[in-house]
Amino acid sequence: MEIIRKLSDIRKLENPVVTIGNFDGVHMGHRQIFRMLKEAAAEIGGVSVVITFDPHPLKVLRSAKKLRLINTPEEKEQLIEASGIDYLIVIPFTDEFAALTATEFVRDILVEIVGIKKLVIGYDYAFGRNREGNIGLLRLLGDEYGFSVDVLEPIWDGKTIFSSTNIRKMIVDGKIREVVASLGRHFSLEGKVVHGHHRGKVLGFPTANVETDKELIPKNGVYAVKVRIAQELYDGACNIGPNPTFGDEAIAIEVFIFEFAGDLYGEELRVYFIDRIRDERKFPDAAALQMAIASDVAKCREILRDASIIEYHEYLGKD
Repeated sequence: MEIIRKLSDIRKLENPVVTIGNFDGVHMGHRQIFRMLKEAAAEIGGVSVVITFDPHPLKVLRSAKKLRLINTPEEKEQLIEASGIDYLIVIPFTDEFAALTATEFVRDILVEIVGIKKLVIGYDYAFGRNREGNIGLLRLLGDEYGFSVDVLEPIWDGKTIFSSTNIRKMIVDGKIREVVASLGRHFSLEGKVVHGHHRGKVLGFPTANVETDKELIPKNGVYAVKVRIAQELYDGACNIGPNPTFGDEAIAIEVFIFEFAGDLYGEELRVYFIDRIRDERKFPDAAALQMAIASDVAKCREILRDASIIEYHEYLGKD
């Protein structure tokens, strides 16, 4: 996949079939859009093109609410590439770009520069100034400039429509096991191991303190997790929260990795969230906390015994 990061670097492509969106999470609904995109491109001997924005428009628009993203930009690019897309155009989203009307964007960028032949879009997507680039306008512009518009209807699992908003809520609510059906993989985060308070070793459960660039963190509590260190996968227990027993205020991500011995400081690891065990709570003393951790670890071992993770290359590689 070729990634184009500047408007000035965009060029006319060979029969491009284009989709536009933020694609946060690259979830099951996005996967269906990408399938349609690739199929449509193959039918006309063209290329598949995903256009997205960085930063996310809601990070720039002053009237927008605060947003915590499911993926880091690097994760999103990795997932889109794994989907078999030919070109990813990452448009810098600035106040100046936000002022473009939908008609200007379509005419000046999609038509004049990219040379669009077909647009594949989700049923609820709109773009351009004041979100005026809705399905009706896009079809009118398609008739005027000579490209067709395919609209993907809502995709759902019989209970929930696959959407980034719904997925964010599930993660914030700690519904880690339930989110797999919508996200299409286990939610994970990558981070560097940094020094913490070193209490875990004293309690008999030495933990890796993980510092991450991930914006969206699951609800405070204890989780059964899988941990990838280099190419090795380990079972583990993860606590997210301020550790109220010791009066801490800062949120920490601490992982006790089963059957691992070694120095991880400065190393990168990825944590896959399999299930939620309990809320974080304050214990009367360190001994009570130690007993609770032992119980948590036993529960995690039971959950993880037959559990396997679903990663991006597994669920995307089957398309």
